[in-house]
Amino acid sequence: MSAKLAINKEVFVPHDEKMLAAVQVKRRTKKKIPFLATGGQGDYMTFICVSVTNKKPSHVSITKVKQFQGSSVFVKRSQWTVDQLRQVNGIDPNKDCPEFDLMFDNAFDQWVAGSAGEKCTFIQILHHTCQRYSSVRKPEFVNCQAKLLGGNSILHSAADSVTSAVQKASQALNERGERLGRAEDRTADMMNSAEQFAVTAHKLAMKHKC
Repeated sequence: MSAKLAINKEVFVPHDEKMLAAVQVKRRTKKKIPFLATGGQGDYMTFICVSVTNKKPSHVSITKVKQFQGSSVFVKRSQWTVDQLRQVNGIDPNKDCPEFDLMFDNAFDQWVAGSAGEKCTFIQILHHTCQRYSSVRKPEFVNCQAKLLGGNSILHSAADSVTSAVQKASQALNERGERLGRAEDRTADMMNSAEQFAVTAHKLAMKHKC
């Protein structure tokens, strides 16, 4: 089982939530740790997760989850509501990069994702989720590539594919209808011609008898 599937199963499912996105991160700058808090837990992996409750009205959370070295357990460390998120900084609007910042009412973190692709996917889903669920005021997305916030989002790609398929099917049906219509017109013309021929032949036959 992948780490993200395990996080969803262990951290969110028991609280009747579903995880929408997760990205593994490391700090760009080392956080100052009080002297008395140093040591003890060793290295760890950090994930930033976006989740939503299954019950309505839906509540969205952004959660920091850690897995310490030597342990298979994922631990929830910090959590914010989507309305506490103030700003998402994509760092560079002109190219893919793994760095991004998250600013909350009471926290500010500078992160580096495992890859630019993982960061882009996370920001796309986070932006879509904020637009859908933020009720108080929507967070600001700055220095983010347009493709992460607009119609090129992966969140729209499936819908676009379905729409495209429907349009193609509709076009095919229309074209088929046009072809059938033309065929029916040709059939009608042929029937009219045959009928006229029969009438003409009948008249000629009667004239010949006379």
